[in-house]
Amino acid sequence: MNRPSIPLYFWVLIAIFTGGFLGWIRPELGASLKPIGDGFIALVKMLISPIIFSTVVQGIAGTGDMRKVGRIGGKALLYFEVVSTIALVIGLLVMHVLHPGRGFQVDPQSLDAKSVAHFAKAASEQTTTEFILHIIPKTFADAFTSSGDVLQVLMLAILFGYGVNHIGSAGKTVHTFIAEVSKIFFAMMSVVMKLAPLGAGAAMAFTIGKYGISALKPLASLMGSFYLTCALFVFGCLGLIAAATGFNILRFLIFIKDELLTVLGTSSSESALVPLMNKLERMGCSKSVVGLVVPSGYSFNLDGTNIYLTMAALFVAEALKIPLTLQQELTLLGVAMLTSKGASGVTGAGFITLAATLAVIPSIPVSGLALILGIDRFMSEARALTNFIGNGVATVVIAKWENELDPNMLESALNPTPKNSNSNHS
Repeated sequence: MNRPSIPLYFWVLIAIFTGGFLGWIRPELGASLKPIGDGFIALVKMLISPIIFSTVVQGIAGTGDMRKVGRIGGKALLYFEVVSTIALVIGLLVMHVLHPGRGFQVDPQSLDAKSVAHFAKAASEQTTTEFILHIIPKTFADAFTSSGDVLQVLMLAILFGYGVNHIGSAGKTVHTFIAEVSKIFFAMMSVVMKLAPLGAGAAMAFTIGKYGISALKPLASLMGSFYLTCALFVFGCLGLIAAATGFNILRFLIFIKDELLTVLGTSSSESALVPLMNKLERMGCSKSVVGLVVPSGYSFNLDGTNIYLTMAALFVAEALKIPLTLQQELTLLGVAMLTSKGASGVTGAGFITLAATLAVIPSIPVSGLALILGIDRFMSEARALTNFIGNGVATVVIAKWENELDPNMLESALNPTPKNSNSNHS
């Protein structure tokens, strides 16, 4: 009789609680575990680029139709912009209802501008030209070696896939070769993901050990409001979208629980990108749709980041007692929509993009970011989870829109039949 294997999510959950407890009782030891968490994320990032490249190339070469690729991309971008706007508006409405910054008595002159100087400097360097040039790698290999930007890899994969299609029958050999090589990368990722409990536990130990539970108390109102808003967006907005597409958002979250716990522990949605792609294919989404929508969503569909930018900017203004007009608030929303597009794959991206967003309202000092510097790491977990869930739902929606969603596989994945349901014979 075979003993049932313990699922990965169980070990990740145990590791998160253990790491958090260790960081609480032994802060110095917890903070010292940062290299372990960083090492796990580095291992994952090492394999993300080749896996995405091979997946997208296979999808494009398999369809043989660049018009279809353009159609999927166009639908995805339209969906991203509509849902991202909804996320921004929900954040704005919650801030106007709860006003978490109203009770603060903060003198702008007392803020430590040095603590956020690095983020302000990085934001000032994010010009439109530099952002566009960032999307284009200097060389073909540069996208895989130095930048780690998913968008660069996606662009190269689309061009490469087009080239494979364009040369006709000669491209079939290349297509077959890439398909076989991708199996090796997926096998490597499968091994790396077995280290997820270690990486998640170490990352949580660092977070609690470095910043401490006490850092949450002064800004509990903002954190509570932010987590509430993310929950409203996931179960409200995404829940309705999922229902209209033909699946239940709760069952979807249960289906990807392993990946959600990994993202929670590491505060990085990239840590579970490849497992998410595997799960979406098991749900019945075609490989071509998954390969195009998920990577592009990591740069263009950052729902959690949009909510964060809106709420954090308004919180700083309210805490400093700086009144904003409706026009200024709408301007913040519009700029947040643009600045969030450069937030993927950048260390401290949440703060950098927030600093760039605040720059459009001169009356709000960038030094006001010092108010939330201590809890940004805790808020990044909710940002990553919301971004992750949003990209998963978006992929299913686009697959359904393209008639490339297998309803039988979707039903089987989200509503599995108990193994012994048909074995009760007398």
